Amino acid sequence: MLNKNVQTFIACDSEYEDAKIVLFGAGFDGTTSFRPGTRFGPTAIRNESFGIETYSPYQEKDMLDYSYFDSGDLELPFGSTNRSVADIAMRSDMILSDGKVPFMIGGEHLVTLGSVMAVKEKFDDIYIVHFDAHADLREDYLGQKMSHACVLRRCWDILGDGHIFQFGIRSGDRDEFRFAEEHTEMHKFSFEGLEDVVERLRGKNVYFTLDLDVLDPSVFPGTGTPEAGGVTFDELRRAVTLVCSSLNIVGCDVNELSPVYDQSGVSTAVACKIIREMLLAMS
Repeated sequence: MLNKNVQTFIACDSEYEDAKIVLFGAGFDGTTSFRPGTRFGPTAIRNESFGIETYSPYQEKDMLDYSYFDSGDLELPFGSTNRSVADIAMRSDMILSDGKVPFMIGGEHLVTLGSVMAVKEKFDDIYIVHFDAHADLREDYLGQKMSHACVLRRCWDILGDGHIFQFGIRSGDRDEFRFAEEHTEMHKFSFEGLEDVVERLRGKNVYFTLDLDVLDPSVFPGTGTPEAGGVTFDELRRAVTLVCSSLNIVGCDVNELSPVYDQSGVSTAVACKIIREMLLAMS
């Protein structure tokens, strides 16, 4: 059983036994290829979450009516990428073994791999819904296969064809887009086609990974690899609500907030609000 963190995401202070959704932070950015700093994302999100309300006027739901548990941040060994991924898998496995849903706050996008590994161990057949600016489908980056630029390729290694659905993608090298044509279902630039994918995945076990740089940098500048041409806050809010309220989410993560690149705190506030909407939609 996990112990409650001293400082939690807003309203995520129920007892472990009572909570269906369990948060934990994975502040790892050991393979970041451009601007580091996502290791500070989970703490910033917790600290700033108290600047938003527990009530969502969008969904007409209040977090105070549900039970969430925040187990705090993992202490990850930054010198070992493989060990960090293994520790994330272990925490996710512990939560899954207790019949709960792991909700991870990153960290760079490679952290997703650990959680997907644990989910795959528990469920035979899982699907990934992936929101991102970047394809993350490289076979390797600078000779390294364990990289945030390769995370969805490593997930594909585990799941195979027909199990990964990507949205908002607007950056990657040519080989990544060619790989996607044959092995994933990629919807470039927007959430067009999301409703159809949700209908096809109803009743299936789904892992949802959200890289916040799917947002346009005018909305979300606090990230390591900003890409112009992204979606608006409201487009993302509607999309995450649809996914989280309609599908059987067996695990999820929100990643790639790097708060040091937005001293205004607006990016962190955006991340907090998106997490609130996801938690409520899953409840």
